[in-house]
Amino acid sequence: MNDQKTEEQQSSRAAFAVATGRTKGYHPVAVDTFLASARAAFEHGGDLGAADVRTASFPLVKGGYVVGDVDAALSRVEDAFAARERDRAVRSEGAGVWVEQARDEAQVILDHLARPRRHRFARTGALTFGYRVDEVDHVATRIVRYLRDGDALSAEQLRSAAFRMQRGGYREEQVDALLDAAIDVILAVR
Repeated sequence: MNDQKTEEQQSSRAAFAVATGRTKGYHPVAVDTFLASARAAFEHGGDLGAADVRTASFPLVKGGYVVGDVDAALSRVEDAFAARERDRAVRSEGAGVWVEQARDEAQVILDHLARPRRHRFARTGALTFGYRVDEVDHVATRIVRYLRDGDALSAEQLRSAAFRMQRGGYREEQVDALLDAAIDVILAVR
């Protein structure tokens, strides 16, 4: 009887800490459902991959899971999927092909970021908000130094990059796509 009670208590506990006060967190059911499907896909095969984990999003609600805790867990899940994808590709295509693909992707990123500062991405209109140009350019410079010079930069640093908004800033979707591509390269060469 005590074993059954302990199992029920464990299953009724939240998977993550719950946000308190006025702070909102990720919707617990949405997070739990996504992580369950990710686990099933990882263990039994499925359509879910590292990019799907990276782009997962959840509604913010009162009493939701602490955002930072869930994001950290998602980073670990993404890393596991990326490692599996890399291993499968290396087994099927060979390490040389995998490295060449990563090198090609890195070159595309470098070519894009070779544009002059303040002109690296399309801008929003003068009355529309976009990512703050100087902050994005700073991160872009770090990406270039990583790809060109081998300076230290982790996927986690790019995942956690956050930019303030400004009128006439860089278009979010372009910046986000480039960050995703840079993360893919970092994960590919780990």
